Amino acid sequence: MQQVVPMIHVPDVRATVDWYKSIGFTVRGTNEPGGEMDWASLVFGNSEIMLTEGGRASSEERREVDLYIRTDDVDRLFAQLKDRIEVRIGLNDTFYGTREFIIRDLNGFWITFGQELEQRGV
Repeated sequence: MQQVVPMIHVPDVRATVDWYKSIGFTVRGTNEPGGEMDWASLVFGNSEIMLTEGGRASSEERREVDLYIRTDDVDRLFAQLKDRIEVRIGLNDTFYGTREFIIRDLNGFWITFGQELEQRGV
C-alpha cells in the first residue's frame, strides 16, 4: 500500500485540531509532552492529515499547499458546513468532472471537498 499523508506546519496545533474536529475530522493520535500538543494525526473518512508545530500565521490569499478531499456526498457536506466556516468558492461543477467547494481553515489553508460527477449520476 502507498499513501501520501500531508504534514502541515501550523502555529497552534491544539487550536487547529479543534477547528478540524468542528468540521468533521476525527483525532487519530496526538503528542503532548508537558501538556502542549506539538503533533496530531486527523482522519476524515479514509483521508489523513498530520499537523505539527512550527508553522506561521499568514494573511496571504492562499498558502503554499491546498488540501483536496474526495467525498461521496459533496452537496450534503456543503449544506452542513456553509454557515459555519469561511467558504472561498461555493458548490460548482468543474471542467475536470467534479462537483466541489472550497473552504479556508483558521491558518489560511484552502481545503477543497470534491465528488466526481459520475458518482452523482450526472
